[in-house]
Amino acid sequence: MSKPTAIVIGAGFTGVATAHDLALRGFEVTVVERGPIVNGTSGRTHGLLHSGGRYAVKDQESAIECIVENRILRKIVPQVIEPNGGLFIAITEEDLAYGELFIDGCQQCDIDIEELTPKQALELEPNINPKLLAAFLVPDGTFDPLRLALAFAATAKKNGARFKLYTEVENLLFDGQGNVVGIQVWDRTSGERYDLHADIIINATGAWAGQITQKVNSDVSVTPTPGVMVAYDQRLIQRAINRLCKPSDGDIVLPQRRMMVVGTTSFTVEDVDYVPVVEEQVQEMLKRGAELIPGILQTKERGAYMATRPLIKESGPGRSISRTFKCYDHKVVDNVDGLITITGGKATTLRQMAERVADMACEKLGIQATCLTAEVPLISYREYYRLPN
Repeated sequence: MSKPTAIVIGAGFTGVATAHDLALRGFEVTVVERGPIVNGTSGRTHGLLHSGGRYAVKDQESAIECIVENRILRKIVPQVIEPNGGLFIAITEEDLAYGELFIDGCQQCDIDIEELTPKQALELEPNINPKLLAAFLVPDGTFDPLRLALAFAATAKKNGARFKLYTEVENLLFDGQGNVVGIQVWDRTSGERYDLHADIIINATGAWAGQITQKVNSDVSVTPTPGVMVAYDQRLIQRAINRLCKPSDGDIVLPQRRMMVVGTTSFTVEDVDYVPVVEEQVQEMLKRGAELIPGILQTKERGAYMATRPLIKESGPGRSISRTFKCYDHKVVDNVDGLITITGGKATTLRQMAERVADMACEKLGIQATCLTAEVPLISYREYYRLPN
């Protein structure tokens, strides 16, 4: 009996995790990506392994997703994670008042928190603002974005998945009933154009999802929402430092290797392929980051970059948009079979997003196959380049 076949469009976090999940379930998987792995948003994340604390007050669905997946990722891919923990710190009386909501939200979402005195917090992190009023320890972490993606991709490869990088989808292929049966691609390295067919096509292109869904005259509810991040040349902290407040601009400082990253802003764009770095936002990150870590003012900027989140539109623009994810069966929403779109979410929930879309693919094709990704350890990210394609 031949294997079911799947094409995954996009080799960001969701795409590589979906390839891994489907390969474990016995699919013959081909991943198509117009650039390298994590070419888009996934390669520009700040690398926070969310505890869910950031969303525990206003977006508890996302918070619960984060803490569940935080625990799973620590187990299956520890080699790319720095399990350093995080601090939420109050700088103003307004921050302090938010703390009561924060404690209640974390308890409701099963997020472990420990309240620290300012003195205890400064003993852990001597370079945080010495005028802090309160602090809470949470199970945040940091990860290397490229290595995280490569670990999923390598394990998918080990189980038979193929990766066609620098290969752009130009069109979808349809049968006589108007259902999707494949893709037409352009190999950007050779110039060759050819067709690929599969039983199911999965659109995992994140903020670019609309470029695929418009080919079936669909409009999935995704709002491309960029934000600037700025890296500085010293590592003055060992944990993720969060402002104890509702999500706002410049309220996170993360340690990454020998650097720190401050983020982020939030605004919407029309052209997801052109998002310039705005100097005013870069300066705002410096100002806001220095409120948490005053020593940032004595560091040098290493670089500033934009990442575009694929947020699900629910109640309004910007930070009022949910950070959870959705999976769309285009047979249900557009009466076009053969295509699924998965979008929204964040890096921390990549495995769960893949599980959801793989469940839908199996259900559509009548396949009984259990998700194994919460238990199967990933192989080394280095193996991606050693394994044959």
